[in-house]
Amino acid sequence: MINLFILAGPTAVGKTDISIKLAEKLNGEIISADSMQIYKYMDIGSAKVTEAEMNGIPHYMINIVEPDKSFNVSQYKKLAENKIYEISSRGRLPMIVGGTGLYINSLICNYDFTGAQTDEEYRDSLMNLAESKGKDYVHDMLKEVDMEAYNRLYPNDLKRVIRALEVYKLTGITISEYNSSKQDCNSNYNLNYFVLSMDRAKLYSRINKRVDIMIKSGLIEEVARLRDQGNTSDMQSMKGIGYKEILYYLEGKFSLEDAIELIKKGSRNYAKRQLTWFRKDPRVSWVCKDDFDSEDEIVEYIKLNTIFK
Repeated sequence: MINLFILAGPTAVGKTDISIKLAEKLNGEIISADSMQIYKYMDIGSAKVTEAEMNGIPHYMINIVEPDKSFNVSQYKKLAENKIYEISSRGRLPMIVGGTGLYINSLICNYDFTGAQTDEEYRDSLMNLAESKGKDYVHDMLKEVDMEAYNRLYPNDLKRVIRALEVYKLTGITISEYNSSKQDCNSNYNLNYFVLSMDRAKLYSRINKRVDIMIKSGLIEEVARLRDQGNTSDMQSMKGIGYKEILYYLEGKFSLEDAIELIKKGSRNYAKRQLTWFRKDPRVSWVCKDDFDSEDEIVEYIKLNTIFK
């Protein structure tokens, strides 16, 4: 069985620095599990690791997709698995690092991506409703059958909204329940799975500061360049937190102050959802950063508690 190390955690908790220090000690190479860092040219808003920060540690699954292209978890699974085998075959430790729980689970659970059957007539009727009454109207239909999907999906993410409604119509259960029923979490790897956490108030403060730094570092200019390249709010990449809000600001729909506050709020809510996701996996070893005086102590603790020596 191939050894697979995972370091996950919510946004802004500090995964990058710790993962690189661990890779140096564990003879590892890092495979990103971040649904925004896959996109080229989207560096500031995704808090993408820089070449200097990598400190010579190879990183994969970063800058692999053009912003105007769609990308799904099935594609991620295929590409990341290839990297896992490649890294392991060279006698090094593959390390999955990131906060996108679905990407991580696609590797360590046997997900079935074939999906439920489809109802093309129902899909077409929902699309017609969206055209006649608006995307918000169709999105509001989720309130009656799947509040989790309603809260998670945006009205502009019409394809996924329609799929969630379709799955409920066909199966009588929510899309989350359906996906859970179609997976088997008996991993094909020898796993060592750590998740970083910290006091919620401290984490939220870090998130707010990170957003302020992103703005000062040129997030507005980055989004403007992406817009000038022809990327629009309908594209999957531009729906990411930080990108959609600044795009709306540039379009005159929000003030800059409101856009920044929405980014902070969206990031805090995302962090909360991430923590909830990771808590569901009993294989996780939790590492609370508040229990240590420094990152070096955290690195040493994880190193001592890893099964891969």
